[in-house]
Amino acid sequence: MVRDLGVGLGLRPDHYETILSERPSIDFFEALTENYLVPGGKPLHYLDRISAQYPIVFHGVSLSIGSTAPLNMDYLNQVKGLIQRTKPLWVSDHLCWTGVDGTNLHDLMPLPFTEEALDHLVTRVSQVQDYLGQQILLENVSSYLTYQSSEMSEQEFLVELANRADCLLLLDINNVYVNSINHAFDANEYLRAIPSAKVAQIHLAGHERQGSFIIDTHSTPVIDEVWALYERACRQWGLVATLIERDADIPPLEELLIELDKVRLCRQSALLP
Repeated sequence: MVRDLGVGLGLRPDHYETILSERPSIDFFEALTENYLVPGGKPLHYLDRISAQYPIVFHGVSLSIGSTAPLNMDYLNQVKGLIQRTKPLWVSDHLCWTGVDGTNLHDLMPLPFTEEALDHLVTRVSQVQDYLGQQILLENVSSYLTYQSSEMSEQEFLVELANRADCLLLLDINNVYVNSINHAFDANEYLRAIPSAKVAQIHLAGHERQGSFIIDTHSTPVIDEVWALYERACRQWGLVATLIERDADIPPLEELLIELDKVRLCRQSALLP
């Protein structure tokens, strides 16, 4: 069972010095795996210092678990070395594909929700977990198209994968909201289908509206509708490690600490009768 780490923040270079000098009240940091795979240099220097003071988890964007291309063993070897060096509490990536035949699309592409895709994923997740020697977390991604070949809902697909591959889930509440608008489904129904035992971490982030679509940008504060969905998730699942993601238009750390206080309030309200 993965333990609740509390309330965390994505580790960004903008905040390295402030974190080390002010030791803010943050329960854990999530480091973007790919930023720390190059030996030496400032990123790894800061990761070593911050991981000596705070719990760390890793979050990757290059696993491409849903691709039909062979697993990138060079990449996995680098990740394994970083795990051995930093000893994160867990490692996550995205339930998507990012390229095929050596071409990287530099985006998190959605999958068809089919039995064939499930069989393919279960094999690949098992291989990754065996190689790394631990369970991994997979995150639901935002999407702007669906596949006519899909045979089940996204939430059914997630649960089936987690059960069959014996992996865990990183539930991005903002992505659930984004997809519920883009694809016209009930976000509450989505959450009700996810068993608490499989949810090891939660992400919260902001987005932008572009015409009739919502785009997951991680560039704005969390909106009220996502906060309400998160509070509902807390009541359903109990206390789960929760993290604010901010990847663009990154504000000073003190502004993000205000959002982290809202996370704490939501968590506290979930414990009330």
